[in-house]
Parts: sequence; structure tokens; C-alpha cells
Amino acid sequence: MNEENMTVKHMTSVKAAWDKAPTGPKKDAALKHYQAAEKAHEAENDEEAHNELKAAGRALV
Repeated sequence: MNEENMTVKHMTSVKAAWDKAPTGPKKDAALKHYQAAEKAHEAENDEEAHNELKAAGRALV
């Protein structure tokens, strides 16, 4: 699997977790990281995208 597919798969799993999360400050924080990951992905910076997705996942815990 190439880096592009891994990033898309990671984004999909984080988005699914975000969708299930209750409304509140954790969800808001995760959204900011997710949006930063989207921007990084569009800029083809997969490393930054993964870092933001990890941060989004941690924000939901």
C-alpha cells in the first residue's frame, strides 16, 4: 500500500471516530487537527497529515 492510500485510510478511520464522538471540547479540538490534516494531505505532505491525524485521535480520548 502506498503512502497516499495509507493517508486516506487513516483519515477515514479518524473521521469515523470523530463522527461517533460526543459533542464537546474534545470533538472541537479533534476537528481542528483533522482539518489541518486535510490541508497537509492536499499539499501532499503525508508526514504532516499523519501527525495531525494522530493528534486528532488523541484529542478524542
